Amino acid sequence: MRTELFIDGKWVKGSSTTPVYDPADGSVIAEVHLADDQLCEAAVTAAHNAQAEWAKTAPRFRAEILRNAFEIMVAETETIATLISKENGKAMPDARGEAAYAAEFFRWFSEETVRVEGDFRKSPSGDKRILVTHQPIGVSLLITPWNFPAGMATRKIGPAIAAGCTMILKPAGETPLTALHIVDILERAGLPKGVLNVVLPEKTGPQISKMLHDPRVKNLSFTGSTEVGKHLIKEAADQVIRCSMELGGNAPVVVLDDADISKAVSGIILAKMRNGGAACTSANRIFVQKGIAEEFIAAFTKAMDSFVMGRGTDEGVTLGAYVSVKERDKIAELVDEAVKNGAAVRTGGKKPEGVGAFYPATVMTVDKYNSILKHEIFGPVAPIVIFDTDEEGIALANDTDFGLISYVFSGELGRAIRTAEAMESGMVAINKGVISDPAAPFGGVKQSGLGREGGFDGIHEFLETKYIGFEL
Repeated sequence: MRTELFIDGKWVKGSSTTPVYDPADGSVIAEVHLADDQLCEAAVTAAHNAQAEWAKTAPRFRAEILRNAFEIMVAETETIATLISKENGKAMPDARGEAAYAAEFFRWFSEETVRVEGDFRKSPSGDKRILVTHQPIGVSLLITPWNFPAGMATRKIGPAIAAGCTMILKPAGETPLTALHIVDILERAGLPKGVLNVVLPEKTGPQISKMLHDPRVKNLSFTGSTEVGKHLIKEAADQVIRCSMELGGNAPVVVLDDADISKAVSGIILAKMRNGGAACTSANRIFVQKGIAEEFIAAFTKAMDSFVMGRGTDEGVTLGAYVSVKERDKIAELVDEAVKNGAAVRTGGKKPEGVGAFYPATVMTVDKYNSILKHEIFGPVAPIVIFDTDEEGIALANDTDFGLISYVFSGELGRAIRTAEAMESGMVAINKGVISDPAAPFGGVKQSGLGREGGFDGIHEFLETKYIGFEL
């Protein structure tokens, strides 16, 4: 288990340490090292010093490193999943799924490394040739959240390596061990020194600000809350640093009255309960058309009742602990407030006694004005609203400042597509509960973010477009 910082190809001790806790019982898993100003500066310097040489490496060389890392991750899936479960709390089925998903970003971007397209053509006026090429943007600061400590790291590291950028990775303080293990894998896969550096700042806000004001840092890729994202955009503006932001969500589900109820229930269970609901793509507001509402609610409640809550690494557990008691209590407060405002709890809804950051799978019916609909719950709580017409369902779904993903369930494809096209979100899933894929562009509109990760777009977040005009 790696606990030190990684700077310029070496594991180094920090200026101090901080504990990483097992959220299932509050015990300390490890003490990880923290970085003071000097160590953060050293990480930026290492990345800067390595950038020019790394940018010149052959795409195939970079691709082979990513492919090697993919193969190591696949071989170590169970080790990675166990580490994720211990520090994050999630159940092992979710942790194994994340480990596999995370590895796929290395495989996808190993293939994309050698396929960055350019352009060469005659100008319409005929006076010159137009040559368009792409070059690495340079030193990139990567900031990842606690809910997917492996997946969010590889989704950023993969395209940065593919593009020829050097990096400073700042993982979440709650879940750094998984990120440090992935760095160890990349070192074993042959990544040159200085290309990837990892720091956990002692004073996160001021030290991140200092790095964003360092002229050597050219790019910021952040996944986290909209509130923090807005602050980082302001910080990045002083040096006009390019920003890629994957921010919060408030994902709606619209279940139309011609939907296959069994298929809708199974799909929404996936959309709601993946990662115990701690996902920006989690189904946060479920709108069900009146004609099938009671049948759907009964079937959905039964499915939610089937989750087994307990320590994530224990056999048979399907709903683990949350990353901390603080995060669990946020979920409980939202539910309690919703009940005060008239919500009817169908199952769950009570914070368990005893140790551990646990909260049960919860279903509640609410009216369209309930306050819980304005919040990203980030937990296993499913508020259901009954609506009448298709137009009302779409309006309710779009009544949010966020627009990451939406879900539509319908038995008629044309109706589903019309609804999907009306959704104000960067992604829409039709009759499916999970559509995240390393080969597809991931990102949102409105206050859910800027830019895209994954797919053909992902590598371009780390590339600058250069136009060269000349006569022949």
